[in-house]
Amino acid sequence: MRQKAAFLDRDGTIIQENGYISRINQIEFIPGSVKAVQILKSLGYKIIVITNQSGVAQRFFTEKSLKKVHKYLQKQLRKDKAGWDGIYYCPHHPRVGLKRYLKDCNCRKPKTGLVKLAAREHKLKLKGSVVIGDRLSDVGLGKNAQIKSILLLTGHGKKESKKITAFSKSKPDFIAKNLLEAAKLLQNQVK
Repeated sequence: MRQKAAFLDRDGTIIQENGYISRINQIEFIPGSVKAVQILKSLGYKIIVITNQSGVAQRFFTEKSLKKVHKYLQKQLRKDKAGWDGIYYCPHHPRVGLKRYLKDCNCRKPKTGLVKLAAREHKLKLKGSVVIGDRLSDVGLGKNAQIKSILLLTGHGKKESKKITAFSKSKPDFIAKNLLEAAKLLQNQVK
């Protein structure tokens, strides 16, 4: 049976937005984010992290160091039974960086390449799924994948929310203070 997913951004959503994170000592969880993932799991969502990591293309860090950061994050989340079911990242940048990563790809949010890949690999149903993040590219991903989106006011969210107008293409379905509030909002919809 296909399962719905919570497609979560990484920086500014689960962990603090601390620039280009290349080492584990730069990781700081946003208060309540671990509890939020626990709630989402209890609601039957598979947890899929979708993150743009153009720092690889721009030589701020390597894919190897990125994978170390992800391994550490997963280890920390699993301690609290809040591990993700999958993580997908886009290492590309459309205009700057190393030649092999310099491209206008289909995996960079708000494009849907990574959502489609995750849906295939994890046998996910997109109907009933949700995208949650702190940027309008996360909201755009939701719109492009035709799934609900929640913009968080953590990370870049406050600044991004000021860009939303009546004519915006990327209007979130909901706005939440943080990931925990977003999870509780979804929890209340189930009741």
